[in-house]
Amino acid sequence: MTGGTSGTAGTSGTGGTVPGETARARQVADAFRELYGTAPDGVWAAPGRVNLIGEHTDYNDGFVMPLALPNTVLAAVSRRDDDLLRLHSADVPGGVVELRADVLEPGDGGWAAYPAGVVWALRGAGHRVTGADVHLASDVPVGAGLSSSAALEVVTALACADLFDLGLLRWQLARLCQRAENVYVGVPCGIMDQTAAACCAEGHALHLDTRDLAQRQVPFDLAGAGLRLLVVDTGVRHALGDGEYATRRERCEEGAHALGVQALRDVALERMDEALAQLSDPVVRRRVRHVVTENARVEEVVARLEAGRIRTIGPLLTAGHSSLRDDFEVSCPELDLVVEAALGAGALGARMTGAGFGGSAIALVDEGDADAVAKAVTEAFATAGHGAPRIFPAVPAAGARRLL
Repeated sequence: MTGGTSGTAGTSGTGGTVPGETARARQVADAFRELYGTAPDGVWAAPGRVNLIGEHTDYNDGFVMPLALPNTVLAAVSRRDDDLLRLHSADVPGGVVELRADVLEPGDGGWAAYPAGVVWALRGAGHRVTGADVHLASDVPVGAGLSSSAALEVVTALACADLFDLGLLRWQLARLCQRAENVYVGVPCGIMDQTAAACCAEGHALHLDTRDLAQRQVPFDLAGAGLRLLVVDTGVRHALGDGEYATRRERCEEGAHALGVQALRDVALERMDEALAQLSDPVVRRRVRHVVTENARVEEVVARLEAGRIRTIGPLLTAGHSSLRDDFEVSCPELDLVVEAALGAGALGARMTGAGFGGSAIALVDEGDADAVAKAVTEAFATAGHGAPRIFPAVPAAGARRLL
């Protein structure tokens, strides 16, 4: 295994805190004290993410390129030794959810399945996690395609790794969090989101090979190039457990089987036409074409960034959106409208980000054009009768870390 950082999970290794984060951590610690009657053993953070390029490639053993957002899930946590797991979220109505760490079973529903699933996965891997008191607070928009669920999983895993001295590496935490979501929650996601939350570095995008988790931190200095990366949350909420995501994955697996390869990552761009000619199902053919071309786009973006040509990646982002819209069929009218309006207002490139069916899009813009692009998108939504989108800049931030 070549992936992961060299340190154990408890070492930060990914950059510093964002402005105001320490004060927010203290607020979460105070809320924990009010809830449970004692101070927490610590406070941890894990970020949401934006995927710059490389969509629906991670479960095909392909390449992805996420960056962490300043938006985080914070967890104030204390260790318990009686197998009681008490979970509370400031963002979900209802009181404390009480579970037994020693009898957790896949199929438990609701938001608590994400942190509970992490404890289940850790114990299943032989790590003696004997319970915890947990209070969570998040400013990662839920359902916006920014991986709030992965942030919730990773912050729980990092806190447990620290408190129970598990000695796990970051890539190991990501794998266990993916297992929690796949098996305990029941969402067949790839490894990208959890790895991004665990391993991203401030000021960089993470080039990740999802087959072996090999990583490269690629400098992504937007400000130095006079650029901004705008995130546009359309307000259209998606649910990955509704079957569409799983269906896309199944079609990709059908394509790989028909082509006699381990995964679609093994189909080279130069032999794509030959491979497509072997596929009789037009839907499978489109799904395969997206994955093969998207992997190539990731590699080209990496090459351009490493050559200092950040301003030239825009057309690759836009081409990725067209592929997701037409070949993978995971866009929606609101996402398409963001891309159309942003490009019309002068964006260098734009695409949906995340699994699709709603959520968010990104637009690469000149810093001086950011307000005009945001205005154009907002006006386009109003004209179309949609609710106002939430628009904010993506600043490459640090991965998961302990704050207090």
